[in-house]
Amino acid sequence: MTDNSSRVTVVVATMNRLRALQRSLPRHPGPVILVDNGSTDGTPGFVRRHFPHVRAVEAGRNLGAPARNIGVKLAETPYVAFADDDSWWAGGALERAADLFDAHPRLALLGARVLVGPEERLDPVSELMRDSPLGVDADLPGPSVLGFLACGAVVRREAFLEAGGFDDVVFFFGEEERLAVDLAARGWGLAYVDDVVAHHHPAPPRDPAGRQSLAVRNAVLTAVLRRPWRVVALLSLDAVRRGPRGWHGLRTALPRLRRALAQRRELPPEVERARRLLDNGYKS
Repeated sequence: MTDNSSRVTVVVATMNRLRALQRSLPRHPGPVILVDNGSTDGTPGFVRRHFPHVRAVEAGRNLGAPARNIGVKLAETPYVAFADDDSWWAGGALERAADLFDAHPRLALLGARVLVGPEERLDPVSELMRDSPLGVDADLPGPSVLGFLACGAVVRREAFLEAGGFDDVVFFFGEEERLAVDLAARGWGLAYVDDVVAHHHPAPPRDPAGRQSLAVRNAVLTAVLRRPWRVVALLSLDAVRRGPRGWHGLRTALPRLRRALAQRRELPPEVERARRLLDNGYKS
């Protein structure tokens, strides 16, 4: 596939998903950096043999979402687009994204319209971003957001690294929120843009109950990292009311709690107000 004038690097983090990569990697414009999270299916060697345009980097173990940080640090372009091993960007999407970043210097993160599966259903998170109650700032290209889908996000490399990238407290699943609020806390803008499109063809979840517990765990940990204690208490109470899956989520949060407390930093009042507005809007 043709390149994107070297303004955007595509970063893919993967682990034991060789079959999905065989479908998605040919669709990525260069440059591409793949960070392998300790695969045992021969992914790095296969990629080097069959996809010479992809730079394969071996993390050596499962780093979770922070594996993407390695790719961002290695990127030599001002902007970075993330992709999962089962997602790719629509033709022309990254050129459009780069143009928007060039034109909007405060823009740190662009959330794309993510279309799911062969039927191209709009991802529910994209729908929430499109209808964000935060409005549209004059210096941003679309509705302001405080969340995103990693497989449908393009970032300004400088801003991403300044905010610390993804963290190993949350590790994986729901890792986007802490990064989003930290970017906003530093004065950067995050916006949803409907005409930048990504495609996502995920396999059915192998453990839906486990994912629900993981969502509970990570929501509580993210709140400990950045939200007022009242929010932490409300989320914990909600988890208790969910029954066994919520209880399991709370139990699995405990081993990570010390690290979350060590990195705790409450948000500026204006960012917390915006986050609270989103919380209330999603419940209505």
